[in-house]
Amino acid sequence: MRTLRFHEHGPALDVLRLEEAEPPVPGPGQIRIAVQACGLNPADWALCEGLFAGELPRGIGLEVSGTVDAIGEGVAGVAIGDPVLGPAPFLGPTAGAAEQALLDVWFPRPAGLDPVAAAALPMAVETACRGLRALGVCDGAEGKTVLVHGAGTTVGYAAVQIAMEHGARVLATAGETYAKELRALGAEVTGYGEGMAERVTGLAGGPVDLAFDAAPVSGALPVLLQTVRSPRDVLTVSDFGSAKELGARFSGPGGEGTISNDVLGHYARLAAEGRFSVPVARSLPLAGWREGVEASLSGRARGKLVLRIG
Repeated sequence: MRTLRFHEHGPALDVLRLEEAEPPVPGPGQIRIAVQACGLNPADWALCEGLFAGELPRGIGLEVSGTVDAIGEGVAGVAIGDPVLGPAPFLGPTAGAAEQALLDVWFPRPAGLDPVAAAALPMAVETACRGLRALGVCDGAEGKTVLVHGAGTTVGYAAVQIAMEHGARVLATAGETYAKELRALGAEVTGYGEGMAERVTGLAGGPVDLAFDAAPVSGALPVLLQTVRSPRDVLTVSDFGSAKELGARFSGPGGEGTISNDVLGHYARLAAEGRFSVPVARSLPLAGWREGVEASLSGRARGKLVLRIG
């Protein structure tokens, strides 16, 4: 099978290779899928550079959709040919960016949800839900005002919808790419840059109750602290260093929150019904992976990048 992987650590564009490898064999509790689409994420490039280093070679691709083509011992409730989606294990010699991939956790892909849209969901939904749960939004946010900073990112866009589903009034900071769509969802949107804290508190009529930071690290965390009553009212899923320095909260390695893949089936169903989405910027063939990496590393992808494989 074709797979995208690396044999040494370094910058993704230098070390990744599209090559042939043996298909993985599902172990107990696992399934294997014929991959139709695989989402690309900054975490993939971090893996190339040594995050969670282990035996090489290693694959990339952390989220996939496809159809079941092999079933491991002890697995029930799924059959060969079933369409599924889920997070792909990434500690082996291949991962999701391959013609076949193993899954430890999976959910049915509902009718009406195409493979590319399905592959865009797992990482954004899990990260957003994990952070919002840690912040307390998912315990019930009726009457609370929640700021989502970086709402135009895939995680931020998901977080806006999840917070609103739990009853929050959502304020969002975003650029112009998705500002119109975010307003259509019901968020009150303002831009980045000078005066952002004042614009946010002006919209809110005072400090917001909670702030969720989904933006790439940009030094904005001190500004977010100006929008809340206490640093503990802010949680970031990106700027861990500033959070530790400033007394804010963070969700990620060593931080708060537990893995939240359990909600993926729910949001897949909503997506199939047109009531939830993660914006897809581009889909590319597996052979065009280098173009996808370049777009991601540019910081200007403006949505999820997805490889079409099957």
